[in-house]
Amino acid sequence: MAARSSTWSAAALREMGLAPLWRVRGRQTAANESFDALQAPAHPGVDRPPADASAPAPAATPRASTDGTRAERIAALDWDALEAEIRGCRACQLCERRKQAVPGVGDRSARWMLVGEAPGAEEDERGEPFVGQAGRLLDNMLATIGLERGRDVYIGNAIKCRPPHNRTPERAEIAACLPYLERQIALVQPHILIALGRPAAQALLQREVAIGAARGKRFERGGTPVVVTYHPAYLLRNPHDKAKAWEDLCFARRLMGEGDEGDEGGAGG
Repeated sequence: MAARSSTWSAAALREMGLAPLWRVRGRQTAANESFDALQAPAHPGVDRPPADASAPAPAATPRASTDGTRAERIAALDWDALEAEIRGCRACQLCERRKQAVPGVGDRSARWMLVGEAPGAEEDERGEPFVGQAGRLLDNMLATIGLERGRDVYIGNAIKCRPPHNRTPERAEIAACLPYLERQIALVQPHILIALGRPAAQALLQREVAIGAARGKRFERGGTPVVVTYHPAYLLRNPHDKAKAWEDLCFARRLMGEGDEGDEGGAGG
């Protein structure tokens, strides 16, 4: 099994032009070259964060919706009931122009949970997160650290309906969807959370977040490590930052390794 995984990883690296990454070279140069093959032009139909990652962040989302009863009801739902609730949700104005809500996809008992911003045009059409160009880039990013969609990975968004013209979600919209995200996290029980972009980071951490300042740091949400990195759609427009995103995923992988060692130590005690 280990040999098969190693062969698959090597093939994926060669296909994406990442094989030189493992030669002895400067870290930044190798990382930049590893993502050259992932470069693609921006696409109007993908979910995307604000174009300027250094722009002032909107105020943090309130921790709880004013509708406490609704949040408590959602917190008791199982997977099927939760996804049905999301697909029929009319808690904010985004329901008026969506084609369909997009709950999430992947391994429901995954150790890795990735949280993006909101669906784009293709996601709105197909009902699955990260299926456009940003999704293809995300799949390639996961492959560089030995992961793949649907295998020990669950992918969702902070917002379940597409904002008009792919604009940044508003505070009230994030607050309306927050109970859904919290329930998904509670059901998956991931070992690590990856926030893809600023709105996702703010929804998970309940504070204002600047991606540049948050990178490379371990945050926690209810005891679960949170790593903040760039959204794939941002990387499509800013390929020079792909090396940084790769470093962030490597950092997350190291945190996971530390957690696994801790679990083994606890079991032996």
